[in-house]
Amino acid sequence: MKIGFLGGSFDPVHFGHLMAAQDAFEQHKLDRLILVPAAQAPLKPNDVQSTSEQRLAMLRAAVEWDRRFEISDVELQRGGVSYTVESARYFRKLYPHDELYWVIGGDQLPKLHLWKDIGELVQLVEFIFLERPGFPVRAHPDIPGLRLHRCDGHLLAINSTELRERTRRGLSLDYFVPHKAIVYIREMGLYRSTA
Repeated sequence: MKIGFLGGSFDPVHFGHLMAAQDAFEQHKLDRLILVPAAQAPLKPNDVQSTSEQRLAMLRAAVEWDRRFEISDVELQRGGVSYTVESARYFRKLYPHDELYWVIGGDQLPKLHLWKDIGELVQLVEFIFLERPGFPVRAHPDIPGLRLHRCDGHLLAINSTELRERTRRGLSLDYFVPHKAIVYIREMGLYRSTA
């Protein structure tokens, strides 16, 4: 079985995340794709403003109807800084005979050598990296054992920081965020200015 994993803060989840998941799922003929919300991303220490429970609820609201996608709260349960290698160890034990793929943005390739225990990580999972169609492949990092697979993705220029700012300014999240997640954000009063 081919299982893909897409990590992130998902604060809030948006169509950029979901399009990346769908592109990887379809182009690489994955059997399952598991979304893995991070407790705290190591390279973005101040990126999370919502609680773990709120981010998990938004993610569930966004994808609960879509049988292609699952959610794992392993990093939220673990807490602290979320290192991909720790999750990869966990999933490798859980799925010892399956092909595991970690989905990343092509912009992460130049930083991949900075990931914790990258030498071990490349033995545990292969990487699917998303690029815009027609864009040249970036220089691959020189990491022994690294297995990379390109995915021509519909990369959307959306980021969660911008969406939180839109909410603070009273602007709509429509066409950026799945409707059920928007409803949750409104009901919980997330990302409103505290001033």
